Amino acid sequence: MEQRIAQLAKHLKTVLTDAICLQPNEHALVIYDTEAPLTRIVTEAYREALPQGRFVDFATVTPTDIFTSIENLKAGDLVILVQSTNFRLSEFRIRIELFKRGLKTIEHSHLLRMSEDQFDTYIAALAYDKQRLRQQGHTLKNILDACNTITVECEDTTLTFSGGMEETKLNIGDYSGMTNVGGTFPIGEVFSEAKDLTKTQGSVRIFGFAGDDHAVRLFSPFIATVTNGILDASDCPVEFTHVLNLIREDEPVTVREFGLGLNNALGKNNIVNDITAFERQKGLHLSLGAKHAQYNKEGFNRKTGRYHVDIFIDATRILVDDKIIYQNGDFTF
Repeated sequence: MEQRIAQLAKHLKTVLTDAICLQPNEHALVIYDTEAPLTRIVTEAYREALPQGRFVDFATVTPTDIFTSIENLKAGDLVILVQSTNFRLSEFRIRIELFKRGLKTIEHSHLLRMSEDQFDTYIAALAYDKQRLRQQGHTLKNILDACNTITVECEDTTLTFSGGMEETKLNIGDYSGMTNVGGTFPIGEVFSEAKDLTKTQGSVRIFGFAGDDHAVRLFSPFIATVTNGILDASDCPVEFTHVLNLIREDEPVTVREFGLGLNNALGKNNIVNDITAFERQKGLHLSLGAKHAQYNKEGFNRKTGRYHVDIFIDATRILVDDKIIYQNGDFTF
């Protein structure tokens, strides 16, 4: 445990310096719980990385105490949430309120989902390679923002996104020009979606997806077809059929997010059960369902869309306007 804490503390110091850009005159408040072993490891690592930080055990204080601690901070200060599940304070949505106040934020959520054999993978995923992530992230943004067609190739399948993509969003630890600083960690992702969702056509092989408990499931890659932006699968695991049926009860199984994960520590052979962490895995993930808060589309209501289910694609190549950007499990630049 001590070795894990020391390794993670090293990663967190880099995150605080190179991504969050915490300054000597800015304060840090860490709100934590002690329910899960990984939560305790992450908290102790922050104690090493932030010797001047203030630490509050969520279980030992009242919501009023937490509100007061937050109110005593000034814009530019940092709040870190280390959560075995997800902190609940009645109707108070913590991260949104923190951003409203101009506070930097790092959130670790659902750490209880990770089993001990995944601890080292989660810790490794928190390492921050500023130069690589920013170079790859901005390069991909420039490519996707200008593209007309994306082709995703798996073994014996091809999926095509035609008609261009929406403005690409970055989650690479570069908050320059952004209103909010921070978010949910680990990081390492760029994402977009097709301007015209109905122009997504073809088929793909899926090796993993999030179940209705938001935990990751991995399978031998199976085929799903996409027709006019709507996904279907017949010869697939029972668990995936269950997910599709849940979505269909309320809305079409629309393919929305096109997400490219950049986190080298996460992948098909290096998993963590928490979907929020694993969607940073190096490679391609798509989302199913009407919900995507980042993009406002005609015919899709941000408030009524219920589902955003991530699926992980067993891609062999990804081409943008005939230029290969991903091949053999890695990006080509």
